[in-house]
This record gives sequence, C-alpha cells and structure tokens, in this order.
Amino acid sequence: MPTTPARARKWIESGKAVKCWSDGGQFYVRLTVEPSGYATQDIVIGIDPGKHYSGIGVQSAKFTLYTAHLILPFKTVRQRMDARRLMRRGRRGRRINRKVAFSKRAHRQQRFDNRCHSKLAPSIRANRQLELRIVSELSKIYPVTEIRYEYVRADVDLTSGRKKAKSGKGFSPVMVGQRWMLSQLEKLAPVTTIEGYQTALTRAYLGLFKNKTQKSSAEFNTHAVDGVAIAASAAS
Repeated sequence: MPTTPARARKWIESGKAVKCWSDGGQFYVRLTVEPSGYATQDIVIGIDPGKHYSGIGVQSAKFTLYTAHLILPFKTVRQRMDARRLMRRGRRGRRINRKVAFSKRAHRQQRFDNRCHSKLAPSIRANRQLELRIVSELSKIYPVTEIRYEYVRADVDLTSGRKKAKSGKGFSPVMVGQRWMLSQLEKLAPVTTIEGYQTALTRAYLGLFKNKTQKSSAEFNTHAVDGVAIAASAAS
C-alpha cells in the first residue's frame, strides 16, 4: 500500500526494500522481506478522456495518490496519416501509363475489402491506447478496486444528421472509441461510467478549481483535476 516518503527511505537504507520505476516513470519501492500485513485500501482510478488532452487521477479514501495530464497524439497521428495518403497516391499515379486506353491501364485490382468491419480511426485508437497503457501500469502498482470513466454523450437527430436544438456538445471524436476503451478497462478492474455533470458536481463539492481557458497548459487544474473528481465520486 502507499506509504510515507520517510518510511520508504528507511526501508531502502535498511535493505527491507529496493527502488523501482514503472514504465510510466513512477517511482515506487518493492519490499524484500515479508510484509507486516496484507490489508489493502480501496483505490479508484478516474479517467477524464479528451481529444487532445486527458486527465487521470488515483484516489484513496483520504489522499490523492497520483495525477497525470496526458498530451494525446491525436494531431500527430492525423498529420502522419495524411502524409502517408499523399505519398501512396503519388506512387500509384506514377505507376499508371496514361498514354494507353483507360481499359488497358495497369490499375491494381481490389485485393480485399477492409471496410466491412467497424474499426477505430488510427488517431482515436492512439489516444485510447495511451490512456490504457498508463492505467495498466497504475494497476500493477496500486490495488485498484474500481475504474471510473467519464462517458461522453452526443444527441444527434438520426433522420437529418444534425444536432438537436436541446442537445449539448453534439458529435465528438472522443465518444467514438468509448465502447472499445470500456471493454479494455474491464479486463483490469470493474468499470463505472459517470456523466459530465456528476464530475462538475463532485469538483464543486470538493472545492477544486478548473482552468477552462488554457486547456493546453500541463497543470493540475486543467484536466487532472477532473480525473481526481471522477475518482473521488466513488466515495460521494
């Protein structure tokens, strides 16, 4: 279980524990002797998913154990996919002899249909995989009892495809990979989804401030604060 830094230093100096770092860069100690007890606390991980940034918080009944402001690779993956598409079209264009009739040109025939199954866009999959990697690393260190995930909804009129008059944000790329993300998180711990208004109510109840003007700022008050509020909603 989480301990104090002073006690961890004493364990390391006496040889009762060794220093370790997770793949996510988090420092922890590993005991080399038999522990005094095996009782664990209830640890909840809160995830606030986003398009460009996400917030993660690890919360116990009394303490915030970990916070993270994730810079998602959405924009980078989009740019790389666009560059790949342009280069692919250039290669195919150079391969075609336009001096002959269209029916006699060496067009490559369709080898398979890769649009018959529903799949995530590479940019959205990269976002969710980064969040999943961090959560999986945290679950190896903390005895996670629950994962709480903020579920994004969009009210769209299926007949016209337009956003309804009384709806909120409408369609968002964040909601596309939610079902896949929830299925992956269920392999780590029980998952509970909450709404955005519940996060706001919990954040106000705890007296936490959220910086909504500078969302790109890598600080606690932008996105990690929502991760803590989502995790703390389990005890509220």
